[in-house]
Amino acid sequence: MQILDGKHISQKIKNLIKDEVENIKEKIGKIPGLAVIQVGDNAASKVYVNSKVKQCLEIGIESKKYHLEENITEDILLDLIDVLNKDETIDGILVQLPLPKHIDEKKIMEKISINKDVDGFKAENVGKVLLGDKTALVSCTPLGILTLLKEYKIELEGKDVVIIGRSNIVGKPMAALLINEGSTVTICHSKTKNLVEKTKMADILIVAVGKENLINKEMIKDGAIIVDVGINRTKEGKLTGDVDFENVKDNVSYITPVPGGVGPMTIATLLNNTLVAFKRNKGI
Repeated sequence: MQILDGKHISQKIKNLIKDEVENIKEKIGKIPGLAVIQVGDNAASKVYVNSKVKQCLEIGIESKKYHLEENITEDILLDLIDVLNKDETIDGILVQLPLPKHIDEKKIMEKISINKDVDGFKAENVGKVLLGDKTALVSCTPLGILTLLKEYKIELEGKDVVIIGRSNIVGKPMAALLINEGSTVTICHSKTKNLVEKTKMADILIVAVGKENLINKEMIKDGAIIVDVGINRTKEGKLTGDVDFENVKDNVSYITPVPGGVGPMTIATLLNNTLVAFKRNKGI
């Protein structure tokens, strides 16, 4: 069993971004800018936002944090995004999810300029991914997973991949990326019949459900590659994934840990998307 070390690979990516940002700054005197918007006081969102802002600082990307009250109107948020769309110092706009129930998440995502959609959530970018268009800004978690697999030189062409979870943020774009790589992809979800039958055929199993210890060794075939996207907190306060790590580890060839696997890759990809958007927006 080999660990797919997202923490190590993400640091490698961030070092490359930092070097490139410094080189561009020396040449044209400009650096990428990322706007991060949080609405309300969700504790988990606060942690994620602060982590993103901190990591921007570490690699030379200027971040601007906007913390709005829980009860703000949808129009106030839309107006802020409109201002940021026009701000030439901002290359990426990130709205931290979840949003309060009275705000239409889809409407907010679609307001962000396609050139600043560093989360890759806009319909145009999702469509580009489906079509294999390399100009897409791709959702950070799926692209981070793909990058991690490639860093470990894991062959994707011809592989049977099973994804558990059909979200617009992970499952669907992940499937499109892997199809483009030549994998045969099956997507499972809460309505899937005979889940074990599906998971046991997977060369690569990607689990993104948010259910602690959903996957055990009886559900995988020997030598499978496991990517655990889930983040759950146990009764003891410990972070754990959707896969029972201790139970499966002796039966797999590669596996991501939780924490330290997919999470760091997601943030590194966000930072890289911001750099890509910056270079496009500035014609570099």
